[in-house]
Amino acid sequence: MIHADWFPPWGRPHDDPLTDGQDARPSQRQDTFTVLAAPGAVLRAREGTATRLARCGIAAGSSLSDAALLVVSELVANVLRHAADQSPTADVTVERAVGQLIIAVADRDPRLPAMETATPGTGLGTVRELAAWYDGVLSVEPDWAGQGKRILASFVVPEGDVG
Repeated sequence: MIHADWFPPWGRPHDDPLTDGQDARPSQRQDTFTVLAAPGAVLRAREGTATRLARCGIAAGSSLSDAALLVVSELVANVLRHAADQSPTADVTVERAVGQLIIAVADRDPRLPAMETATPGTGLGTVRELAAWYDGVLSVEPDWAGQGKRILASFVVPEGDVG
């Protein structure tokens, strides 16, 4: 049961000073979910991401939505290929901030990929190209305790891709 005084973590829609009460969408939203590093993980990650993109106001079927889904596919596939022996799960994050979308995939394998060798035709190379197409970047963050990593692809959100 939802109480009348319950509001989502990003606050009441009219509390967003950037929209001045004109838009019910939040100015920032972050949602993380976990998939098992097992057969079907890429499909489950794409489905979960598609749902969260829609919640963030990214239009389904838009070029940005399609790019974000391809990024999730590549990053989760990389977990299956390179990290499944140390990471039984992958955490997928979809974050929408003002004018920006961030897709991140985290695993428990502390080995960092060679970002500088991410060339076109490789999984990370494809992700880098997609992010660059939207004036974004590809980056990696090690876990604070050395227990894994998080690969992030950021995108500048074009106005036509907002639902």
